[in-house]
Amino acid sequence: MSGTERAHLATLWEEIADLEHTLRYVDAGGCRTRVLDIAGASPEAQTVVLASGTSGHIEAWTQNVRAFAQAGFRVVGYDYPGHGYTALADHPLEIRDYEEHLLALLDALGLDRVHLAGESLGGWLALKFAPKHPERLRTVILSAPGGRVIGEPQLDRTQSVSAKAVSEPTFENVKKRLQVVIHDPRNITDELVRVRRAIYARDGFSMANVSALREPERRWRNRVTDDDFAAVPVPALMVWTDNEPTGDEAEGERLCGLIPDGEYLLVRGAAHWPQWEGAAEFNAAAVAFLQKHA
Repeated sequence: MSGTERAHLATLWEEIADLEHTLRYVDAGGCRTRVLDIAGASPEAQTVVLASGTSGHIEAWTQNVRAFAQAGFRVVGYDYPGHGYTALADHPLEIRDYEEHLLALLDALGLDRVHLAGESLGGWLALKFAPKHPERLRTVILSAPGGRVIGEPQLDRTQSVSAKAVSEPTFENVKKRLQVVIHDPRNITDELVRVRRAIYARDGFSMANVSALREPERRWRNRVTDDDFAAVPVPALMVWTDNEPTGDEAEGERLCGLIPDGEYLLVRGAAHWPQWEGAAEFNAAAVAFLQKHA
């Protein structure tokens, strides 16, 4: 992201203030779920559902919602159980929990088929959800998808800074947690830190429940394999970066090559949040991809 773009990272309110939208709570399978719903260009507009990463929330898509909406799509962002301002989780969450919650949310909103854009855990969810429920999807966007079994040092670092951000949710500790996913700390907005700090400080918030998939045994049984990429039954846009902590550029291309109908985008100067640090490039490619398959 250039210096000019860095100086103009928007707040969520700036991006949605003049768009017809609601921020409300929806009962999704008994879970009180926070949902941002931005109206499409028409009642028949197709819907893009935004799924965030581990311990993430709707605001992770701040730099993207406007681009999707202005392209005519209805945009639905939501918080998983235990995440953001959705009801707290009372047990360690596994992929089936996220799948069941997503399916319940689609049903609650009356959404038949959607475009599912997932970053990190959201991409992991999309990879597992798509083969089981192809009739509910039009396409998937996999933004630095997680879920593969990688070296433990990366996981150890993430667990350490995550635990401290929750036990001591100071501005600096939460910013350090965000530096795990954002390559250039200058691209971390005060709004993003303050929102996440407030979420981590919620009474009853459990990083152990929302980060349970980082535990080796649980991660192994929920892991993403090459077969999962090969099983994606809908068109997919695979977004990777040149600083992705789970694999180099060649790995990103290799994984995309496994997808039957996959397109590849490499965002440079970003780490695990290409939708944020490479927003202009990401938005242009994602909108073109969605319009191609609308």
